[in-house]
Amino acid sequence: MLKPMFVERPLPQDGNDPEQGRARSVTVNLSESPLTWLHARGLLNDRQCATGELLRRDYEAAQLSANVTMRWDAPPLDGNRRGTADLAQSERSLAAKQRFHNAMTAAGPGLSDILWRIVCAGEAMALAEKSLGWPSRSGRLVLGLALDRLAGFYRVP
Repeated sequence: MLKPMFVERPLPQDGNDPEQGRARSVTVNLSESPLTWLHARGLLNDRQCATGELLRRDYEAAQLSANVTMRWDAPPLDGNRRGTADLAQSERSLAAKQRFHNAMTAAGPGLSDILWRIVCAGEAMALAEKSLGWPSRSGRLVLGLALDRLAGFYRVP
């Protein structure tokens, strides 16, 4: 089990507003995902980490992971407010799903495997290497190449 690595980070939407007094911050555990774990130890650069976070954001927004339970919220009785909000949410979900699939296609068949396992499924590097039948310590190099290729797709500077 990984030891938690907590750091304070400012919230990006707050900025430095003098009327608020001080900017709010949030405590982040750097060891909670394999991607941020690698970045915190200098094994991935900022561009690669940002690209991986964009891919993970699209994966989660597309709701591609398995559902653990059913939705218990009631469907809207009229086409009013909740109906339009659900429609906008489903349109965002469809757009994220399309971006995710386009990103995986842009990565290619060999690189998309490691991207999905590490970034989306959150597998540890050693487990991903073993299940893909790769030698030890080769996954980090391949993950770096895959994230560099995706950086062009996501237009990360």
